[in-house]
This record gives sequence, C-alpha cells and structure tokens, in this order.
Amino acid sequence: MNNKEILTLIQRIENIHTGEPWFGRSVIELLKETEPDNARTPVHIPSGPEGHRLVEILWHMITWASFTLKRIQKDKTEDPAATELLDWRTIDPRTHSWKKGIYTFQKILNAIIDQLREKEDPFLEEKVDYREYNFRYLINGMIDHHIYHIGQIAYINKLMP
Repeated sequence: MNNKEILTLIQRIENIHTGEPWFGRSVIELLKETEPDNARTPVHIPSGPEGHRLVEILWHMITWASFTLKRIQKDKTEDPAATELLDWRTIDPRTHSWKKGIYTFQKILNAIIDQLREKEDPFLEEKVDYREYNFRYLINGMIDHHIYHIGQIAYINKLMP
C-alpha cells in the first residue's frame, strides 16, 4: 500500500491534537484546561476587528475541520458557501457550549483520521472540490490553523484569573 505520507499526516494530526507535540501540550489538553466560563469572556485578540471569545475560536476551528472532513469524503451535499457563513458564527450558548465544542471537535478529528486511513498517497495530489489546491495543502493547512488558534487560546488562558 502506498500510504507513507498519509500515515505521516495521521501521526501529525494525532500528535498535535492528542499526543505530545513539540510546542507543548496537545490541542485537546489545552481546550480541556479552559474553564467553560472563561470561554465566554469577551477578550480582544488580533483575529478580527471586534475580537473573539474562546468559544467562538473553538467553533471556528470546528467549522474548518468539518470543511476538511467533508472535502476528504467528497461530500457534495454541503455547500462550501454555507461553511463560509459558519466561519465566525453567532454563538448560541444553548447550542454551542464549550463542552459540546470539544466533543464535536474530537469527533470530527477522529473521522478525518478514519477517512485518511482508507486513502493512499496519490490522493494528496488530488484537487479539493470547490478549491484551487490539493488535499496535501488542505490537511496541512488545517493542522497549521489549529496550532495558530490553540496558541491564542493558551495565551488568553494565561491572562484569565
């Protein structure tokens, strides 16, 4: 089976999200360390003109992890324009809790890993539906995106009382 690069990407996803990444604690560990009340505290970070709450950042990460999963699955039932609308969605505390967000995020990451286990390396060269780049770029971009935002979350957590 020709899947050496796929297996490397899976290992990277697992290490960064639940393992022992080079940069410190894993994404899931850092998310679980966040107090749910702090996740709703308004803070200004340089990711938008208004700033974002931690819960908004988590659901933003979920949006793009879900987009990645749908593209890997070649799911054409979900319009990518709908993903754009969810990018920085309005957070409804009844629907978008911190705990539910962590669960949803882990579930999507596990599904991405499961989907990738069924692929071989040539898949990474395929063009992503609705985009002008390939799956290698998409998957590495998702990983980088999560590292970027978990850095924000870790920093903000340090500022919280």
